[in-house]
Amino acid sequence: MKRADLAFAVDRKLRGVVSTKVRIAIVLLVIVGLGVMVVVTGSQDGSDDVTASIPEGFDRSDVTWHSPGTPATDAEVARWEAAREALDDLPVRGRAPQTGYDREEFGPAWTDDVDVEYGGNGCDTRNDILIRDFLEVTFRPGEEGCVVGEGTILDPFTLETIEFVRGPETSGEVQVDHLVALSDAWQKGAQQLSERERRNFANDPRNLLAVAGWANQQKSDSDASGWLPPNRSYRCTYVSQQIEVKTIYELWVTSSERDAMLAVFDTCLG
Repeated sequence: MKRADLAFAVDRKLRGVVSTKVRIAIVLLVIVGLGVMVVVTGSQDGSDDVTASIPEGFDRSDVTWHSPGTPATDAEVARWEAAREALDDLPVRGRAPQTGYDREEFGPAWTDDVDVEYGGNGCDTRNDILIRDFLEVTFRPGEEGCVVGEGTILDPFTLETIEFVRGPETSGEVQVDHLVALSDAWQKGAQQLSERERRNFANDPRNLLAVAGWANQQKSDSDASGWLPPNRSYRCTYVSQQIEVKTIYELWVTSSERDAMLAVFDTCLG
């Protein structure tokens, strides 16, 4: 059991058994003993939300991006160079017809039943990515540490800092983008993948990023020739991620897409 999950379990067991103050004190003692930095705060509806540090097992190293006005790190340059070389190995072909494309061809949305990282951990993929990409998160109580209630994100697409609050009118302000869009993948080789491989593709953290909702909507299903992040300092990492994903799943690029990627690399690799 995750350390944060244990704290939630203790909290649930004590509800209705002891007073709120006593319950909170006990939970805090459990948390301190486990070494988890958690603050219990009252919410507007009277329930208790739990604000916690990012759980173990959520690695943000793959979503780092070059800050504007600062030199690129050796690791960033190495990643860009590797992606530039990998681009030469990707097949260049035209788009296949979109005939037969349906979101369901990639399995149930945000299913946990996948073989990629975070698969089978008990949380749906969308919340996995929010937990990974947020600077801080507040979990909804009684949801096993999976459902993000609030959080803060610095969106690499736009450089916007967004204060996320879950709700029917607000959740869309932060969306999880498929860096290689599903319909784009369908037209560039994913039709030949098995159902399981497509399901993995749609939930692979290497192809997912939490971003500003409006930017995700603007991008839609475009490839690099049709859309690039407004934040220019992120573009080399962005196309590198797309190349990495297309390499892993043996997809191809169009000639215009390849030209657009090469133009981006010219800006960071000279």
